[in-house]
Amino acid sequence: VQLQASGGGLVQPGGSLRLSCAASGFTFSSYTMGWFRQAPGKDREFVATISGSGATTHYADSVKGRFTISRDNAKNTNYLQMNSLKPEDTAAYFCAATRFVRSAYYRPDGYAYWGQGTQVTVSS
Repeated sequence: VQLQASGGGLVQPGGSLRLSCAASGFTFSSYTMGWFRQAPGKDREFVATISGSGATTHYADSVKGRFTISRDNAKNTNYLQMNSLKPEDTAAYFCAATRFVRSAYYRPDGYAYWGQGTQVTVSS
């Protein structure tokens, strides 16, 4: 199983970025995908999740209405579109995958596989 996150960078407040997570080594459409983030000195926190079919999504309250999670099962890739970015969104963003959510979709231990982080910095 491999998850490759990309798309991070430096953006001004109010700007947008789209993160991608390319997956391989498993049946992508059968897996729930999630995005988490971790700022220096803080715990890893839930951002968004999407079911295998894409029919069900959940968001952290802090990003609801600004971020959109989606997936393209034909390309084995999921995305996190981030709009209206704020300085407090600055963090390393990680994608995660699991066949069955082990605990809860908003908990890191609910996911079996993790990609490397991609850094998002929101600053003027």
